[in-house]
Amino acid sequence: LRCGMRSAKCQLLVTSLCVMLLGLSIATLSTVTHYGLHFTLLSDISLEDNSYRVIHHTAFYLGICLSMTLILAALLSSAATVRESQCLTAMGFFCFALAFCGLLPAACWRYTHSTEVEGSMMDVYDRVYEEVRRNLSSFRRHELTAIHKAFLCCGKHSPFGDTANIEQKTCPPGQVWDAGQDCLREIQHFLKKHLDFVSTLLAVTIAFTIYGMILTSFLWFSIHFSSNLERKGKYVLR
Repeated sequence: LRCGMRSAKCQLLVTSLCVMLLGLSIATLSTVTHYGLHFTLLSDISLEDNSYRVIHHTAFYLGICLSMTLILAALLSSAATVRESQCLTAMGFFCFALAFCGLLPAACWRYTHSTEVEGSMMDVYDRVYEEVRRNLSSFRRHELTAIHKAFLCCGKHSPFGDTANIEQKTCPPGQVWDAGQDCLREIQHFLKKHLDFVSTLLAVTIAFTIYGMILTSFLWFSIHFSSNLERKGKYVLR
């Protein structure tokens, strides 16, 4: 029992360190997603009837909450390993379970709503582009120029065919439009790379969270039975 307990403690310490690093990575990714130029630009431009702004803020707060829960679970598990405390071990298990309950729906939402995020980002660009095309707002022209600079793209395929004047005024200097610089395609490509990284990070974090739950539960039972064995056969004077 003692040998298995020592092995579990070593593995739990390593797992806690990895979980803490993963929590910091999620916090960093959430901050970059919330304050990054590409996402912030589209969020500020989007109108109230577009769902992108809600998704943008929700992803940030959910990521911060998950990262804090993971870091807390790692700290409690490390303290429980050093002190061999059943209370701290139970609290560490609870934090791992709480993080798992948040990570699993987040991973499912990423696969079931990725098209919604992609569509909302493209809708923002489409609306700005069409308003500039119809000369409804001079301020929109500056916003369209900012999008072109951020995504390094220039215009889009339009069924109206009157896009040369727009691209001449809003594309970065010296940039010539071609089929590979379609902004809708560039936004889609940028979002796909970002979501692929998010998926990888979520999958690794879920795996370590499950392993942390197994180790903390094993350590709790090891501490419990070890203390019972040490007390067995002893007399208590009253």
